[in-house]
Parts: sequence; structure tokens; C-alpha cells
Amino acid sequence: MKVMLLSHTPEPEKTVATAAKLCYSSSDIGSLREGLTPEKTAEFINMLVSIGHESVMEHVSFTFGIEGISRACSHQLVRHRIASYSQKSQRYVNENGFEFITPPEIEAIPEAKEEFDRMMNEITASYDKIADILTESHKSRFIAEGLDEKSASSKARKLANEDARFILPNACETKIVVTMNVRSLFNFFRHRCCNRAQWEIRAVANEMLRLCLEAAPNIFSHAGPSCVAEGKCPEGKMTCGKMNEVKGYFAEFKKS
Repeated sequence: MKVMLLSHTPEPEKTVATAAKLCYSSSDIGSLREGLTPEKTAEFINMLVSIGHESVMEHVSFTFGIEGISRACSHQLVRHRIASYSQKSQRYVNENGFEFITPPEIEAIPEAKEEFDRMMNEITASYDKIADILTESHKSRFIAEGLDEKSASSKARKLANEDARFILPNACETKIVVTMNVRSLFNFFRHRCCNRAQWEIRAVANEMLRLCLEAAPNIFSHAGPSCVAEGKCPEGKMTCGKMNEVKGYFAEFKKS
């Protein structure tokens, strides 16, 4: 798994502070911005975060490049609706010899790993066979319709990928670019940094939070799972029961 911070709103903390100060001031925007020294900006941001004034956080966004994750993980990621996504297409990209993600619990048990790898190899072979059969069928039709062989072959393979992908597993590796504003990121971290989140998306969320902390430490000082961000667990009987341990982990996490 690899997570990269591709870009973010310039001067994210100053942008948030400017937007927030405007709500309480009759001064022009230029004057408000000029008065925001790094110290005043940090102080103002910490106040906003502490009182939960999150609407002004929507003016700042972060864009991440994520690769080496499974389709199972990306399906969870795109459920966060206030965001923008661009994902590697299994329709246009030939998945011949596709990479796949092996869960740690399977990796740790030789018998399970052997069966998992066997099935991935079997799916790879079936994908290739189905794609080849479909390609030949489409190619013959396109040639009969008057296309030259080279054009017919290219068009046929693209159509074959479209249907052959139905056999691909959730383990299939994917890549995705994600853009979220800060308020959406707060919500994402509350859910996906939680101990109860699936291991893969939790690892992605933790790495995204680490990158956000480097870029805007004051904004994300309270970010994390609900027990960190809000001081309580919303899971009721489904709680992991390790709130103090999780709080300690993220306290150290934010120092590093």
C-alpha cells in the first residue's frame, strides 16, 4: 500500500482562519488575511477545532494518490460521498496477470495462503481465457463489418475486457485518486481510523491522517477515530473496548 499527498489548498490553515474570522468581522477580507500571523492563525484554528466549528473547514481540500489497495478497500472508500474519485478502470485496463492483495491473516497461515494463491492463479487463467475467446468473437465481427485487422483487434480487446472483468476478485489491486475537504476528512477519520474499521482501509486512513498532520498540524490536531476526536465511542455494545489504548496510540502517532 502506498498513499501520497498529491496537493492541497495553499496555506490551508490561513485559508480556514480567514473564512472563520470573516463570520465575526466587518473588515474587508484583505485586512483579515494580513493580520493572521502564524501564531494568531494557530491560535484561531485551535479554537475552531475545540468548539467544533467545522463548516469553515470545507474551504480547504486535500488530494491523495492511493495504490496497492484491493477493490474490497476501494469499495469502502467510495462510500464516503462528499469526495471526488478517479480510479483505475477494469474496463479500459487489461488485467492480464493482475496484482492482488493478500490479507495478513491469510498470509500468516501457510495452508490458507496456498489455497488463496491457487485461486488467484485460477482466476487469472480464467480471465485470460474468457478475454481471448471474447476478443476473437468481437474481432471476427468487426472484420466482417469492414474494419482492418489491427483496428478490429484493438477494439475487440477493449470490449473483451469489459465483460471479462466480471470474474475478477475483490482482492484485485487498484489505484485511486481521492479529493476530500477537511470536514469530510474529519468524518472519514472518525469512521476509518477506528479499531472496528477493516484493517486495510484503516491503514489507508491512518496514513492519510499522517500526511494531513504534516501539512496542517493545527487543523488535524484533534482528528482521528471518534474516541479521539469526540472523546467517546459511538459504537455502544459494538465497541472495541480499547478506548484508552487507542487514545494513547494516536497521542504518540501525532508526536511522530
